Amino acid sequence: MEFEKKGVDDLDKEELCRFIIDMLHRTVVHHTLWFREVEHQMGFEKALGVMKTAWKASYDAQMSRLGRLLGFEMKDGIPSPLLDLTREKLLELVGALGVNWIAGDGLWFQAVEKAYGMNDAKRCNDSCWTRFSPFEAWSIREFLGLPDNPGLEGLKQALKFRMYASVNLQSIVDEGTDGFVFRMDDCRVQSARKRKGLEDYPCKSAGLVEYSRFAEGIDPRIRTECVACPPDPHPEDWFCAWRFSLPP
Repeated sequence: MEFEKKGVDDLDKEELCRFIIDMLHRTVVHHTLWFREVEHQMGFEKALGVMKTAWKASYDAQMSRLGRLLGFEMKDGIPSPLLDLTREKLLELVGALGVNWIAGDGLWFQAVEKAYGMNDAKRCNDSCWTRFSPFEAWSIREFLGLPDNPGLEGLKQALKFRMYASVNLQSIVDEGTDGFVFRMDDCRVQSARKRKGLEDYPCKSAGLVEYSRFAEGIDPRIRTECVACPPDPHPEDWFCAWRFSLPP
């Protein structure tokens, strides 16, 4: 990029495209920073309520504006080009978005590790999960319309809609009415390491935060216990397993 550019009107077509992508990135980051600051000032639960209102109004206004500019209609809040895709293509898109998410997570980890070392990368990773897990639980509850305190059946349903569910192979083993075990039978990250001849990534510290905060986000009464998670030894048919129970 030439520094003598005076403004956006001086950009050529390719530069304009790159600038538009940068603007989209800034918008996403700004949205996140607003949430983070409201959380800091007012607490997590209040921040979720404010975000629900702000996101709905922002989404409607932004998509309406882009629709008029780019020539697509909105149907019940959904862009018509998305509705025009086949169900099979939409499922492929779900998978691609899941892969993009987990890849982005890994690239953030690697960037911190490269700059500051493994210890700081793990510390940042574990702290990130303290916020993302309860947010994802809230987002899924809203999407599914789950009631307050939906119990273990609500958690079973919610686990099927996590970002991980579109990229990993998971299963549930019932243990009666008081609990169940959730297993990650195939983990994209760990399987990739296994193919490269590497040891399991020791993800237990993050998992303890991730799964307990997610379960509590669905129903605060639910308790989480780690059955095994790397660096713990585990059988060949799963990488980690977590027991969820609802005390009587």
